[in-house]
Amino acid sequence: MLGLRIRDLTGGFKAWRRNFLAELGTDGSYANGYGFQIEMTWRAHQRGASIMEVPITFRERIAGSSKMSGGIVGEAALMVLRLRFRPGLAIHPRRTRSAP
Repeated sequence: MLGLRIRDLTGGFKAWRRNFLAELGTDGSYANGYGFQIEMTWRAHQRGASIMEVPITFRERIAGSSKMSGGIVGEAALMVLRLRFRPGLAIHPRRTRSAP
């Protein structure tokens, strides 16, 4: 939906160059949880970052329960729609200005 060549924006290991992450910033992010991963990857893509996906294989869970809730799924889906139809949200996140 976002036109990225990445198959899973919410999983896997992400390595960031410190200076690029500082430039991108996390202040003003609109999402939490899995939505945050989607947003940060989208913002990096919009800034022309080189993004490489390395597939990993998860073993099926044999005990315990998922951390995913309906709210988390809904937030991630809403984030994708926001980025798709209002991409400026992630390119220029709202920030509070501090006095000089």
